[in-house]
Amino acid sequence: MPAAVNPYAPPKARVEDVVQGSSEAEAIRREHIKHEASIRSIGVLDYLGGGGLCFAAIGLLAAGASGKSGGVPFAGAIGIAYIAIGVLLIFVGRGVRALRPWARTTSIVLAAIGLLGVPFGTLINGYILYLLLSHKGQRIFAADYPEIVAATPHIKYRTSAVVWVLLGLVALIIVGLLVAALLRH
Repeated sequence: MPAAVNPYAPPKARVEDVVQGSSEAEAIRREHIKHEASIRSIGVLDYLGGGGLCFAAIGLLAAGASGKSGGVPFAGAIGIAYIAIGVLLIFVGRGVRALRPWARTTSIVLAAIGLLGVPFGTLINGYILYLLLSHKGQRIFAADYPEIVAATPHIKYRTSAVVWVLLGLVALIIVGLLVAALLRH
């Protein structure tokens, strides 16, 4: 009768520590990971802007349909335009998050138009243009970069705790302002 096998016993084979050298793909990804995360956040901003425009469009269309547009002529037409722009922004946001070259070009055009939104639009869209037009931005949207990302799934960008705390504070301020506005009416 054979001896019972202990499934919890350590392996009997000799296992040596293997130190793998950093490949070229890993080096490129590590060099660009912070910039890549910033560019992907542009896609999130596009999602938020597109969703906000679609939400505003629903309000305009409802106001236009009920005849209570509050003095806004052509509320229905403006609502339809908002929906079109909102869907475009959501589509571009998805392309930016997937690092598609066409989305980079479209985002550059939209950010250039957004520069007219003085002062905050100018600052935010100026930074977006910097991210997209810089050398690292061009490299991230290169044809071979998705292959580099696929070859290095273990490399992740870690957001610092300070950024999460600041983001939470901003979210609390926005929610507080919305609640205060609703309670005032």
